[in-house]
Amino acid sequence: MRSLSLGLSLLAAMSLSAQTRMTKSTPLRNSKLTVEIWSDVACPFCYIGKREFEAALARFPHRDSVEVVWKSFELDPNAAARSSEDTYSMLANKYGMSREDAKQRVSGVAQRGRDVGIPFHFDVVVNANSFDAHRMIQFAKSKGKGDAAKEALLKAHFTEGVVVSDRAELVRLAASIGLDADQVEGMLADENAFADAVRADEHEAQQLGVRGVPFFALDRKYAVSGAQSSEHFLSALEQAWKERPMPDAVPGAVCDPENTDCLPGQ
Repeated sequence: MRSLSLGLSLLAAMSLSAQTRMTKSTPLRNSKLTVEIWSDVACPFCYIGKREFEAALARFPHRDSVEVVWKSFELDPNAAARSSEDTYSMLANKYGMSREDAKQRVSGVAQRGRDVGIPFHFDVVVNANSFDAHRMIQFAKSKGKGDAAKEALLKAHFTEGVVVSDRAELVRLAASIGLDADQVEGMLADENAFADAVRADEHEAQQLGVRGVPFFALDRKYAVSGAQSSEHFLSALEQAWKERPMPDAVPGAVCDPENTDCLPGQ
């Protein structure tokens, strides 16, 4: 998978085009509208996009018929367990700018976060490898707590300076959302546990042509890329809902044109 850095995520221009039809997938057939979201806990736009999508979902009349599925995506699979550089130094060194210029670039992202209620604290963010965090989210999904795990990790990383590669911190966060701490500790100790699930999501993203996150797939028919506005997400939800396949008919008593004197119950 193409490796993307946090720096690229912070400086990339967000697409403002309308949602697009997906051409590399088979639409999902489900009783619910399925929204799959590829994202990384090290991506600030993923946090913003989550808030914008949630705001749209709260206004969507059929929100109880929407299933959200979190998918793994690492911006930098080769990242060190813990970087010695803070966000500003990393950007300055990567793009050849001054530390003050880096702070100015990041301030725009911080303002966008404040607009949706996220108090980004880039001064305390610790850049770290997110693979184990994704394994924890996969484990949480198996217990019906995927969204809670995603929220806890994003908040911890971007507002509290938690090192998301620190397994002790991951266990603490897991326990805070009601997961069994011993089970999570044992899972993380097994290097293979849920690793295949993470890699499967990343392979799937590659097959679908996902190049950056957040990336939202609605019933595998429509795609929304980037931290779009809640209005944009609402429009996408409404469009995808309109084009959902009708559920299979349930056999029952019918009147046949050839049987004009049919009676109720026949």
